[in-house]
Amino acid sequence: MQTINIFESIPSNLHAEVFEDILKLPNLRIERIISKGQSTPQGDWYDQEEGEWVMVLEGHAILGFENEKDVALKKGDYLNIPAHCKHKVKWTDPDQVTIWLAIFYK
Repeated sequence: MQTINIFESIPSNLHAEVFEDILKLPNLRIERIISKGQSTPQGDWYDQEEGEWVMVLEGHAILGFENEKDVALKKGDYLNIPAHCKHKVKWTDPDQVTIWLAIFYK
C-alpha cells in the first residue's frame, strides 16, 4: 500500500478550483478541493442530490446558504450540508490556498 498526503501535490497554477476524488463508492464519495480566491459564479447555487460534510483543512472560506446567514470557515471548521440545501462558495482567501475535505453521501 502507498500512502498519499492530502497537503502534497498542490498545483502552483490555481486559476480554477481543483476537484479530486480520493475515494468513490456507490453511496459515498470523498473529495479534496483546492481553492485560491475562487467563488461560485454569480447567480449559481449548488443543489445536490446527496448530503455533503465539508471541512476546511487549510485556509479560509465563506459559504452562503439560501435564506440563511453566511458561514465563515477557518482551518479545522466543518459542517454538514443536507441534500438539496442550496449553497454557494461566496469567498475563498485569494492570498492563501484553501484545502477542503468533502464527503458526499446518499
